[in-house]
Amino acid sequence: MRMCVGCREMKEKKSLLRIVKNAEGAISFDKTGKASGRGAYICRSRECLMKARQQRQLERALETRIGEEVFDRLAEEIDG
Repeated sequence: MRMCVGCREMKEKKSLLRIVKNAEGAISFDKTGKASGRGAYICRSRECLMKARQQRQLERALETRIGEEVFDRLAEEIDG
């Protein structure tokens, strides 16, 4: 069980998406769930991403500032 940083609900790991910050500081989706780096989990919905963005929960979980272009790219990947 993992907690979504957007809605703060506990869900099964397989039902959530993992967002990871690697050693270079690049933020991306971890499709395998095994990439090295600091990770955070989020539901497969744009609403949870927007809530995490508004409340800065994703930035706190990954311990870094996240630019608008990164959030836009993450939203496209969730939608696409």
